[in-house]
Amino acid sequence: MHIVVSGKQVETGEALKVHVAEGLNAVTKKYFDHALEAYVTFFRNRAFFACTIDIHAGRGLSLRGEGEGPEAQRAFDEAASHIAKRLRRYRRRMNEHSRNQAETRLPSTAETAREVVLARPVEEPDEPIDREILLDGLTDEALGAEEVMPDGHDGEHHGAIVAETPTEIARLTVSEAVMRLDLSQAPVMMFRNQASGQLNVVYRRPDGHVGWIDPTA
Repeated sequence: MHIVVSGKQVETGEALKVHVAEGLNAVTKKYFDHALEAYVTFFRNRAFFACTIDIHAGRGLSLRGEGEGPEAQRAFDEAASHIAKRLRRYRRRMNEHSRNQAETRLPSTAETAREVVLARPVEEPDEPIDREILLDGLTDEALGAEEVMPDGHDGEHHGAIVAETPTEIARLTVSEAVMRLDLSQAPVMMFRNQASGQLNVVYRRPDGHVGWIDPTA
């Protein structure tokens, strides 16, 4: 497994990198034949050290764990423990999914797509209205009722592309998609519904529940 360790205002010495490699290998070998890559990032969070672990385990499956501790190694241990607990929770369902794929002999369960990150639009400051100037007899109320946009401005913001990476859209059941969303801690995930063959979306709602968008419903 390819492991990248980085730090933001945190020194990542050889001892810490060895600790990370040993810990990740111990966790992943219990659940996967091989994990492709892992990115471990350390940073300061107030008076504590914080750690995030992002693992790409193949077949479009990504996992994230987060931890915090008085030392960098303790923060990593908590993040790794977080990943291990989630994997134990879903191990049976993952095994059932693998068996179903083998029984149905699906040649491929993922398709390639493009993921684009757009820059956040910059908000323009509101310009004060000069109340001493009235256009064609318009009253103050009329001026305040409708915002006049500059010429050629349609009121929409189109952010510049910051990053563009290939991604995978897996063919899954809804329960499997929810499982992967939970494992990766991603805010949203698109998948192809195994039952209907249509593109579906699962996402995290503000109330803590998971939303499901199905265009065939």
